[in-house]
Amino acid sequence: MAKKFKIKKGDTVMIIAGNDKGKTGEVLKVLTKKDAVIVAGCKVVKKSVKPTEENKDGGFNDKEMPIHISNVKKVEA
Repeated sequence: MAKKFKIKKGDTVMIIAGNDKGKTGEVLKVLTKKDAVIVAGCKVVKKSVKPTEENKDGGFNDKEMPIHISNVKKVEA
């Protein structure tokens, strides 16, 4: 049976624990198998990218990482 969460894609949430505590953002994705959410602009890390034909230089990309669902709370917007 699939897990059900009160937080859905598109909701505005506030982070209540971790390095980004106090930040708010929109939920981009809900990962039910990991009990996590991806929030826009929060828990951003730099990922290295190898050069390809489209991206000749390579370099670094900023990417949002998952945050456990217990560390966010829904904010009424």
